[in-house]
Amino acid sequence: MKKTIYLYAFLGLFTACVQAQSNTDKKNIETGVGALYAAMVARDGAALQKLTDDKLTYGHSSGTLENKEEYIEAVLKGPFDFFSILPEDQTIAISGDVGIVRHIFVAKGTNDGKDADVRIGVMMTWQKKNNEWRLLARQAYKLM
Repeated sequence: MKKTIYLYAFLGLFTACVQAQSNTDKKNIETGVGALYAAMVARDGAALQKLTDDKLTYGHSSGTLENKEEYIEAVLKGPFDFFSILPEDQTIAISGDVGIVRHIFVAKGTNDGKDADVRIGVMMTWQKKNNEWRLLARQAYKLM
């Protein structure tokens, strides 16, 4: 009987620890998404370098696909200048060292000097390496 009680106590403690880590990881990914979008608005190449994985694949709703260097170059020198970016209705799911983020990407800015509002769906994959979360993949899609 005592062994059963200890087993249940251990399982309860283990489950609580796993849940706490999952919540911490979700918060860290949420912070990463916010930092990524702030870096895009500020056109901060150093921050974008730090927040993205070297194997980044960045997909736009138009079908354009960029690697890390192309993505950062487009943010820094491209025709789109973001004034604000907000993730709406965001969800984050964790599986081991991988986090899946889904949200509606709402942005205001200019495209070639003309006002532009953006509202698209986004799915991101974040991967934990050396205890830091980095964007590994992003795919945007048009909303119906």
